[in-house]
Amino acid sequence: MPPVAAAPRVSRRAWVTRGHLTAAALLTLAFVSPVYLTLVNAFKTQDQIIRDPAAPPAPPTTHNLTDALARPDRIVQIGLTNSVVTVVVSVLLVIPLGSALGFWLTRRSARLRRIVLAGFAAGLMIPPAVVLLPTIRILAFLHLDHTYPGLILANAGGGYLSFAVFVYSGFLRSVPGEIVEAATVDGAGPLRVWWTIVMPLLRPATATVAIFLSLWIWNDFMNPQFILGPLHGQTITTGIYLSVGQFSTDYAQLFGVMLLAAVVPVAGYLALQKQFIAGLTSGATK
Repeated sequence: MPPVAAAPRVSRRAWVTRGHLTAAALLTLAFVSPVYLTLVNAFKTQDQIIRDPAAPPAPPTTHNLTDALARPDRIVQIGLTNSVVTVVVSVLLVIPLGSALGFWLTRRSARLRRIVLAGFAAGLMIPPAVVLLPTIRILAFLHLDHTYPGLILANAGGGYLSFAVFVYSGFLRSVPGEIVEAATVDGAGPLRVWWTIVMPLLRPATATVAIFLSLWIWNDFMNPQFILGPLHGQTITTGIYLSVGQFSTDYAQLFGVMLLAAVVPVAGYLALQKQFIAGLTSGATK
Protein backbone atom coordinates (compact mmCIF):
# COMPACT_ATOMS: atom_id res chain seq x y z
CA MET A 1 0.00 0.00 0.00
CA PRO A 2 1.56 3.37 -0.99
CA PRO A 3 2.43 5.76 1.88
CA VAL A 4 0.10 8.69 2.55
CA ALA A 5 1.50 12.01 1.42
CA ALA A 6 2.29 14.47 4.24
CA ALA A 7 2.25 17.56 2.04
CA PRO A 8 -0.96 19.08 3.53
CA ARG A 9 0.39 18.83 7.08
CA VAL A 10 3.71 20.39 6.06
CA SER A 11 1.85 23.16 4.23
CA ARG A 12 -0.34 23.78 7.29
CA ARG A 13 2.72 24.05 9.51
CA ALA A 14 4.28 26.52 7.09
CA TRP A 15 1.18 28.72 7.22
CA VAL A 16 1.15 28.55 11.04
CA THR A 17 4.83 29.55 11.15
CA ARG A 18 4.22 32.45 8.78
CA GLY A 19 1.27 33.55 10.88
CA HIS A 20 3.39 33.51 14.04
CA LEU A 21 6.14 35.49 12.33
CA THR A 22 3.64 38.05 11.03
CA ALA A 23 2.04 38.44 14.46
CA ALA A 24 5.48 38.80 16.09
CA ALA A 25 6.51 41.41 13.51
CA LEU A 26 3.32 43.44 14.06
CA LEU A 27 3.72 43.24 17.84
CA THR A 28 7.36 44.32 17.61
CA LEU A 29 6.37 47.21 15.35
CA ALA A 30 3.74 48.32 17.86
CA PHE A 31 6.38 48.52 20.61
CA VAL A 32 9.16 50.02 18.48
CA SER A 33 7.12 52.69 16.70
CA PRO A 34 6.81 55.07 19.71
CA VAL A 35 10.57 54.88 20.26
CA TYR A 36 11.19 55.54 16.57
CA LEU A 37 8.82 58.53 16.51
CA THR A 38 10.49 60.02 19.58
CA LEU A 39 13.98 59.64 18.13
CA VAL A 40 13.26 61.06 14.68
CA ASN A 41 10.99 63.89 15.83
CA ALA A 42 13.44 65.04 18.50
CA PHE A 43 15.72 66.20 15.68
CA LYS A 44 13.09 67.76 13.39
CA THR A 45 11.51 71.19 13.23
CA GLN A 46 7.89 71.88 14.07
CA ASP A 47 6.95 72.13 10.39
CA GLN A 48 8.65 68.82 9.57
CA ILE A 49 6.83 67.07 12.39
CA ILE A 50 3.44 68.39 11.33
CA ARG A 51 4.12 67.58 7.66
CA ASP A 52 5.22 63.96 8.19
CA PRO A 53 5.86 62.67 11.74
CA ALA A 54 7.20 59.31 10.54
CA ALA A 55 9.76 60.68 8.09
CA PRO A 56 13.43 60.78 9.13
CA PRO A 57 14.92 64.20 9.92
CA ALA A 58 16.26 65.86 6.80
CA PRO A 59 18.28 67.76 7.75
CA PRO A 60 18.51 66.94 11.48
CA THR A 61 18.63 69.72 14.06
CA THR A 62 19.61 69.86 17.73
CA HIS A 63 17.65 73.04 18.48
CA ASN A 64 14.91 71.01 20.16
CA LEU A 65 17.31 69.74 22.81
CA THR A 66 18.92 73.13 23.40
CA ASP A 67 15.51 74.85 23.53
CA ALA A 68 14.28 72.28 26.06
CA LEU A 69 17.33 72.88 28.25
CA ALA A 70 17.03 76.66 27.88
CA ARG A 71 13.41 76.89 29.07
CA PRO A 72 13.02 79.63 31.70
CA ASP A 73 11.07 77.31 34.03
CA ARG A 74 13.99 74.79 33.94
CA ILE A 75 11.45 72.00 33.66
CA VAL A 76 14.01 69.49 32.34
CA GLN A 77 16.71 70.19 34.93
CA ILE A 78 14.27 70.30 37.86
CA GLY A 79 12.30 67.30 36.64
CA LEU A 80 15.38 65.14 36.06
CA THR A 81 16.82 66.06 39.47
CA ASN A 82 13.57 65.33 41.31
CA SER A 83 13.08 62.06 39.43
CA VAL A 84 16.63 60.86 40.11
CA VAL A 85 16.38 61.67 43.84
CA THR A 86 12.94 60.05 44.12
CA VAL A 87 14.02 56.90 42.28
CA VAL A 88 17.32 56.47 44.13
CA VAL A 89 15.90 56.98 47.62
CA SER A 90 12.82 54.83 46.92
CA VAL A 91 14.89 51.95 45.53
CA LEU A 92 17.38 52.20 48.40
CA LEU A 93 14.47 51.76 50.80
CA VAL A 94 12.73 48.93 48.94
CA ILE A 95 15.82 46.78 48.29
CA PRO A 96 16.86 46.17 51.93
CA LEU A 97 13.24 45.80 53.05
CA GLY A 98 12.41 43.36 50.26
CA SER A 99 15.58 41.30 50.68
CA ALA A 100 15.21 41.14 54.47
CA LEU A 101 11.58 40.05 54.20
CA GLY A 102 12.48 37.49 51.53
CA PHE A 103 15.27 36.09 53.73
CA TRP A 104 12.95 36.02 56.74
CA LEU A 105 10.35 34.10 54.76
CA THR A 106 12.88 31.42 53.79
CA ARG A 107 13.45 30.71 57.50
CA ARG A 108 9.74 30.28 58.23
CA SER A 109 7.41 27.33 57.76
CA ALA A 110 5.83 26.67 54.38
CA ARG A 111 2.33 27.49 55.69
CA LEU A 112 3.32 30.87 57.11
CA ARG A 113 5.31 31.62 53.94
CA ARG A 114 2.26 30.98 51.77
CA ILE A 115 0.07 33.22 53.95
CA VAL A 116 2.54 36.11 53.89
CA LEU A 117 3.15 35.81 50.15
CA ALA A 118 -0.61 35.81 49.56
CA GLY A 119 -0.77 39.14 51.37
CA PHE A 120 2.02 40.55 49.23
CA ALA A 121 0.28 39.18 46.13
CA ALA A 122 -2.66 41.44 46.94
CA GLY A 123 -0.30 44.39 46.69
CA LEU A 124 0.54 43.33 43.14
CA MET A 125 -3.04 42.63 42.05
CA ILE A 126 -4.80 45.70 43.47
CA PRO A 127 -4.59 48.62 40.99
CA PRO A 128 -2.64 51.61 42.35
CA ALA A 129 -5.56 53.94 41.60
CA VAL A 130 -7.72 52.03 44.10
CA VAL A 131 -5.39 52.74 47.03
CA LEU A 132 -4.35 56.24 45.93
CA LEU A 133 -6.97 58.11 47.97
CA PRO A 134 -6.32 56.14 51.22
CA THR A 135 -2.59 56.68 50.68
CA ILE A 136 -3.07 60.44 50.32
CA ARG A 137 -5.24 60.55 53.46
CA ILE A 138 -2.63 58.64 55.46
CA LEU A 139 0.09 61.01 54.24
CA ALA A 140 -2.11 63.99 55.11
CA PHE A 141 -2.59 62.59 58.63
CA LEU A 142 1.20 62.33 58.94
CA HIS A 143 1.61 65.85 57.45
CA LEU A 144 3.59 64.34 54.56
CA ASP A 145 1.20 65.18 51.73
CA HIS A 146 2.63 67.49 49.04
CA THR A 147 6.15 66.52 50.12
CA TYR A 148 8.87 64.43 48.54
CA PRO A 149 9.29 62.24 51.67
CA GLY A 150 5.59 61.41 51.37
CA LEU A 151 6.03 60.47 47.71
CA ILE A 152 9.06 58.30 48.57
CA LEU A 153 7.18 56.51 51.37
CA ALA A 154 4.27 55.87 49.00
CA ASN A 155 6.73 54.36 46.50
CA ALA A 156 8.39 52.22 49.18
CA GLY A 157 5.15 50.35 49.91
CA GLY A 158 2.42 48.69 47.93
CA GLY A 159 3.19 46.84 44.73
CA TYR A 160 6.84 47.90 44.57
CA LEU A 161 7.69 46.19 47.86
CA SER A 162 5.56 43.17 46.93
CA PHE A 163 7.46 42.76 43.67
CA ALA A 164 10.81 42.92 45.48
CA VAL A 165 9.72 40.32 48.04
CA PHE A 166 8.60 37.91 45.30
CA VAL A 167 11.85 38.30 43.33
CA TYR A 168 14.06 37.82 46.38
CA SER A 169 12.00 34.89 47.67
CA GLY A 170 12.29 33.12 44.34
CA PHE A 171 16.01 33.79 44.07
CA LEU A 172 16.72 32.60 47.62
CA ARG A 173 15.37 29.18 46.72
CA SER A 174 18.50 28.64 44.63
CA VAL A 175 20.81 29.57 47.52
CA PRO A 176 21.98 26.45 49.41
CA GLY A 177 20.70 26.43 52.97
CA GLU A 178 24.00 24.96 54.15
CA ILE A 179 25.65 28.37 53.68
CA VAL A 180 23.30 30.02 56.15
CA GLU A 181 23.49 27.09 58.54
CA ALA A 182 27.31 27.19 58.52
CA ALA A 183 27.31 30.89 59.34
CA THR A 184 24.82 30.31 62.15
CA VAL A 185 26.98 27.54 63.62
CA ASP A 186 29.95 29.94 63.56
CA GLY A 187 27.98 32.32 65.79
CA ALA A 188 26.65 34.85 63.26
CA GLY A 189 23.28 36.36 64.10
CA PRO A 190 20.39 36.69 61.61
CA LEU A 191 21.19 40.33 60.82
CA ARG A 192 24.87 39.60 60.17
CA VAL A 193 24.03 36.54 58.07
CA TRP A 194 21.62 38.62 55.97
CA TRP A 195 24.01 41.52 55.43
CA THR A 196 27.39 39.79 55.03
CA ILE A 197 26.39 36.48 53.38
CA VAL A 198 22.94 36.69 51.81
CA MET A 199 23.09 40.19 50.32
CA PRO A 200 26.29 39.55 48.28
CA LEU A 201 24.64 36.44 46.84
CA LEU A 202 21.59 38.49 45.84
CA ARG A 203 23.40 40.84 43.45
CA PRO A 204 21.68 39.53 40.28
CA ALA A 205 18.27 39.68 41.95
CA THR A 206 19.07 43.13 43.33
CA ALA A 207 19.96 44.35 39.84
CA THR A 208 16.65 42.99 38.51
CA VAL A 209 14.66 44.66 41.30
CA ALA A 210 16.57 47.92 40.92
CA ILE A 211 16.00 48.12 37.16
CA PHE A 212 12.31 47.27 37.27
CA LEU A 213 11.52 49.55 40.20
CA SER A 214 13.60 52.39 38.78
CA LEU A 215 11.73 52.25 35.47
CA TRP A 216 8.33 52.00 37.16
CA ILE A 217 8.99 54.88 39.56
CA TRP A 218 10.65 56.97 36.84
CA ASN A 219 7.66 56.55 34.52
CA ASP A 220 5.06 56.95 37.27
CA PHE A 221 2.70 59.84 36.65
CA MET A 222 -0.19 59.31 39.04
CA ASN A 223 1.65 59.40 42.37
CA PRO A 224 3.72 62.54 41.65
CA GLN A 225 0.71 64.31 40.15
CA PHE A 226 -1.65 63.68 43.08
CA ILE A 227 0.73 63.34 46.05
CA LEU A 228 3.02 66.25 45.18
CA GLY A 229 0.48 68.35 43.32
CA PRO A 230 1.22 70.40 40.19
CA LEU A 231 2.12 73.55 42.12
CA HIS A 232 4.62 72.05 44.59
CA GLY A 233 7.06 70.53 42.15
CA GLN A 234 7.31 67.95 39.43
CA THR A 235 9.17 64.91 38.30
CA ILE A 236 10.12 64.52 34.66
CA THR A 237 6.86 62.74 33.79
CA THR A 238 4.67 65.51 35.21
CA GLY A 239 7.06 67.99 33.58
CA ILE A 240 6.29 66.44 30.19
CA TYR A 241 2.59 66.78 30.99
CA LEU A 242 3.05 70.46 31.81
CA SER A 243 4.82 70.91 28.47
CA VAL A 244 1.62 70.07 26.61
CA GLY A 245 -0.20 73.34 25.98
CA GLN A 246 -3.94 73.72 26.41
CA PHE A 247 -4.53 75.31 23.00
CA SER A 248 -1.25 74.78 21.12
CA THR A 249 1.82 72.61 21.64
CA ASP A 250 5.42 73.03 20.52
CA TYR A 251 5.90 69.43 19.42
CA ALA A 252 9.53 69.94 18.49
CA GLN A 253 10.44 71.05 22.01
CA LEU A 254 8.14 68.42 23.54
CA PHE A 255 9.94 65.60 21.71
CA GLY A 256 13.24 67.10 22.85
CA VAL A 257 12.07 66.95 26.48
CA MET A 258 10.90 63.35 25.99
CA LEU A 259 14.27 62.31 24.55
CA LEU A 260 16.16 63.90 27.44
CA ALA A 261 13.81 62.17 29.89
CA ALA A 262 14.69 58.77 28.39
CA VAL A 263 18.48 59.18 28.57
CA VAL A 264 18.87 58.41 32.29
CA PRO A 265 16.84 55.14 32.47
CA VAL A 266 18.43 53.80 29.27
CA ALA A 267 21.91 54.52 30.64
CA GLY A 268 21.03 52.80 33.92
CA TYR A 269 19.73 49.72 32.12
CA LEU A 270 22.85 49.43 29.97
CA ALA A 271 25.04 49.69 33.08
CA LEU A 272 23.18 46.83 34.85
CA GLN A 273 22.27 44.74 31.82
CA LYS A 274 24.42 41.68 32.64
CA GLN A 275 23.23 41.51 36.24
CA PHE A 276 19.65 42.04 35.08
CA ILE A 277 19.75 39.04 32.72
CA ALA A 278 21.43 36.89 35.37
CA GLY A 279 18.72 37.81 37.87
CA LEU A 280 15.95 36.84 35.47
CA THR A 281 17.45 33.45 34.59
CA SER A 282 18.70 32.44 38.04
CA GLY A 283 16.55 29.87 39.77
CA ALA A 284 14.68 29.07 36.56
CA THR A 285 15.17 25.34 37.05
CA LYS A 286 13.97 25.35 40.64
